[in-house]
Order: sequence, then structure tokens, then C-alpha cells
Amino acid sequence: MAATDTDGVVRTLVPARLDRLPWSRFHTRLVVALGVAWVLDGMEITIASAVGSVLQERATLGLSAVQVGFTATVYLIGQVVGALVFGRLSDRFGRRRLFILTLALYLIANGITAFSPNYAFLLVFRFFAGAGIGGEYAAIHSAIDELIPSRFRGRVDLAVSGTYWLGAIIGTASTYILLNPDLLPVDLGWRAGLLIGPVLGAAIWVLRRHLPESPRWLLMHGRHEEAEAAVAEVERHVAGSGKELPPVPEDKALHMRPHGSPTYREIIRVVVKEYPTRTILGLTMMISQSFLYNAIFFTYVLVLGTFYDVSASDSSVYLLAFAVGNLAGPFVLGPLFDTIGRRPMISGTYIVSGVLLAITGWLFHLGVLNAFTQTLLWSVIFFVASAAASSGYLTVSELFPLEIRALAIAVFFSVAQGCGALGPVIFGALIGDQDDPDPTGLFYGYLFAAALMVGAGLVAWRFAVKAERRSLEDLTPSLSMRDVQAAETR
Repeated sequence: MAATDTDGVVRTLVPARLDRLPWSRFHTRLVVALGVAWVLDGMEITIASAVGSVLQERATLGLSAVQVGFTATVYLIGQVVGALVFGRLSDRFGRRRLFILTLALYLIANGITAFSPNYAFLLVFRFFAGAGIGGEYAAIHSAIDELIPSRFRGRVDLAVSGTYWLGAIIGTASTYILLNPDLLPVDLGWRAGLLIGPVLGAAIWVLRRHLPESPRWLLMHGRHEEAEAAVAEVERHVAGSGKELPPVPEDKALHMRPHGSPTYREIIRVVVKEYPTRTILGLTMMISQSFLYNAIFFTYVLVLGTFYDVSASDSSVYLLAFAVGNLAGPFVLGPLFDTIGRRPMISGTYIVSGVLLAITGWLFHLGVLNAFTQTLLWSVIFFVASAAASSGYLTVSELFPLEIRALAIAVFFSVAQGCGALGPVIFGALIGDQDDPDPTGLFYGYLFAAALMVGAGLVAWRFAVKAERRSLEDLTPSLSMRDVQAAETR
């Protein structure tokens, strides 16, 4: 039980009680209920990309190519705004409130989008759908990391981020039916596609309502009794699934004075002044993987069509193979981040994927690849790169104090998205004239993206923290803990 002295200092075993728990049905339910955000985003991006050409038909909204492209831009802008706004609110008002609110915003906005009568209406609600998903990232990663036992944190974070590609697979498969004019009217199929996410999300939203608030967050905001009750609830769920509860290590007790929500001045000081190397590490990892993914994924079909004469309809098969490789990487390699360790796995996955991309680019430049071998090599590259990219969210989430965790995720995500948005523009220009394609420019683009990944791997080798199987409080003392430590040294 938590004990409070006359100075307002709390002695608690709440984090130790959470970290010593065995895996149970509760943890599986938690991951499914929260991790669906990445599935939804993967579906959204894939379906929205697929319906772009449909929206240009007069039977639908009759948009131009530029207007179709701008809808994707508005969605990404919404993600950035949502991440920043809801990330701050998640640190201030709690993880649970925000992961319920952000999912509800996505469900409502995307559901309304499916009934768009015109372009302006479509843009407004695509923005709010993006804002809901962007806010999800900050809230769910914070909640997962704070509730999952420390020895499972790496593999779980990677698996959750990797499920983006499960959404991409579902989205790609669904377009075979929904966008087939022989099965559905052209103006009905794209609308039905946009309703898949809300239907899936509505089922998960009900499950989320039964999840507890993060006990760690409750502690930092002076709600000690609620934190104790939340941990006791988790322990009951674990015991109810037939798991034996290990004893609580008394030497893991923490002392803290609730700090509450920090000011923006405090946040800047912590990120820039107190943890500069962690900030450099997080930015390098997030920017490099975002540029790589946006550059390759958003020009994937264009490359297949320009250099290998693959039709837009046939490209879906190649996209599925690409998505499968991306999905498998975090699940297969994820456990190694908890056993071999963060530093060798983070640096290794970034460097290996960069080197493989450079080799593939060289083979592409020589003209020895075809659509099948190009896709096979891309799938191998992104089997590794997907684990690397997912580890970026893990790194940012676990290396900053709890009081600013969600906002830190949001800020790094937003910066990465801004830089990554340049990828499709640059690579689209490098592809050049489709009537007379020259692989040389694109080859240099691949080398640049490869250099970014290798560079990030080298930064990780220098600055990555030995975080495997360590509690969040051991890695980064919360501001509430540091307040007590500062008072003791005076």
C-alpha cells in the first residue's frame, strides 16, 4: 500500500507490482484493445490510396488528381495536429480518457466521411479522422508501456506498431471486392470501404471502456488510492486467468511527491537540456524511418508501373507481399529487443536495412531485377526495417519522464511526419518521365535513404540506452521522483 508522510512524499510499490506480473489474458486484451489504432491507420492509408482513382470518376465526387493527393495531405496534417493536441491532454488528463476520446473522434469523423457529398465536406472530416488516429499514437503507447511488465515491453511495442501492416493487408484485400464495379456500384464501394474502420473500431471501443487508467499516471497526479485500486484490479484479472502472482519485491519501493502536469518551459528543459542525447537518438530514428517508408511506400505502385509495366490492378498482389514482410518483421525480431538488447538490435536493424536497400538500389540500377525479384528484395529489406521503425516509438516512449511521455511521443512523431512527407515528393521527381524512365535518379534516392538508415544505426550504437527488462522508473525517474531526490540533497 502507498504511504504518505507529512511532507507529501509517497512511498509506493505500484510500479513494482505491475512489472512483476506474469503475462495473462488481461495483457492480451489490453494489447488488442489499444493496438488496434495501428491496424486502423494501416487500413485508412491503404483504402484511401485505393479509392483515389475512383474519386476522380464523375459518378463519385469527380475530383482532380491534385485534389485526391491533397486529401491524403489533409489526413496527415490531421494526424500531426491530433498527436500534439491529444498528446498534451493525455499527459494532463490521463491515458484512459484520451484513448477513449481519440477512438471516438476517429469513429465519428470517418463514419461521416463515408457520406461526403462534396470535396470540402470530405476534407474537413478526413482531417478530424486523422486527428483521432494521431492522438491515438500518443495515448496508447503511453498506456501500453505503463501497464505491460517491463520484460515484455520491447516485443509488445514492436508488435503493436507492426500491426499497421495487418491493417494494410485487410485494406488491400477489401478493395478487391469494394472497388469492383461488377459487384458494387462505383459510388457505393468507396463509401463502404471508409466504413470498415469505424465498424472494427466500434467493437474495440466497447472493450476499451473496461480497461483501467494507468496506475503510474494516477500516482504522478496525487491519486494514490485510485492507483492502488487500479493495480489491485489488474492483479485480480491476472489471478483470475489462473496465473500465480509472484511476491512483490519490497526493495523496489519508490518515493515521490506528485508533480502534476509540467509547464511547457519544464518540458523544453527536460527534452533539450537534461536528455539531449536521447533527443538526438529519438529524432534520428524517427526521421530516417519516416523518410524511408514514405518514400518507398507512396511510390511503390508508380515504380512497378514505370519500370516493370505492372498495371495498377495487378500491383495489389505485390503490395500484399510487401505488407506481409513488414508485418512479420516486428513479430519475429521483437523478442530479441528484450533478450539480446535494445542497443545491438536497434543499431543492427537500422544498419542492415540500410545496407540491403543500397544493394537493392544498385541491382535496380543495373537493370537485373524484375517485378517479382524487386518485390522480394523490398520485402526482405522491410522485414528488417519494420522492426527498426517500430523501435523508434518504443525508444521515445520509454526514455522520457512519465509526466511528458505522451507529448514526447507526439512531438517526435510530428517532426518525423513533417520530414517524411518530403519522401514521396523527392522520389516522385526522381522517377521522372514515365515514357522514358531512367533508373539513375531513383538509384541515388535509394542511396540517400540507405545512408539515413545507416546513419541512424550508428547514432543508436552510440546513444541507445540499455533499456531491456528495466522498469520505466529505473530508466528515467519521473519528475515526481526527482522532486523528492532534489529535496533530499538540499
